[in-house]
Amino acid sequence: MPPLLGHPFRVLIYTVKAFALGHVVVTYGYSCGYGWGPSMLPTFQTMDEWFVTDRSYRRGRGVRVGDCVVYSIPVEPGEDGIKRVMGLPGDYVLLNSPGVGSGNMIQVPKGHCYIVGDNLPWSRDSRDFGPLPMGLIKGKVIAKVSMNGWWPFNWFTKVESGLQPVSDSSNT
Repeated sequence: MPPLLGHPFRVLIYTVKAFALGHVVVTYGYSCGYGWGPSMLPTFQTMDEWFVTDRSYRRGRGVRVGDCVVYSIPVEPGEDGIKRVMGLPGDYVLLNSPGVGSGNMIQVPKGHCYIVGDNLPWSRDSRDFGPLPMGLIKGKVIAKVSMNGWWPFNWFTKVESGLQPVSDSSNT
């Protein structure tokens, strides 16, 4: 009777290939991660929500103003965060929250972006630690996952830019 799994080395080779493929998909394709905290309310819940991250946007490739990104927190090594991009290299951004402190603006330096949370009073972001180096961006959040009900297709919600075009009130 022939062995069920074949030669032991063949099984080992297929196992190593499967792990290598999984590593490539998670590192360079898509990954899923858990997030918590009030800094991105109302876009994301404070807990019980997972996020699908597109890793092709890592290191800031293709990131645009308004995108939500996963990044390595510069003041807490080993920790990741999710924030919205508000400025790219060359853009001028308000240094403080609107209506708080001075109205000083800074220009985002080359190779950096300016990120802020949607819930400004509860967010630690570029207003605290300065412009974020693009190399710390791990990917763009493309969907959020909330396990509501039994139908898996209802679990996923696409994450939009969140920016709306300004309407010109003089034309209306």
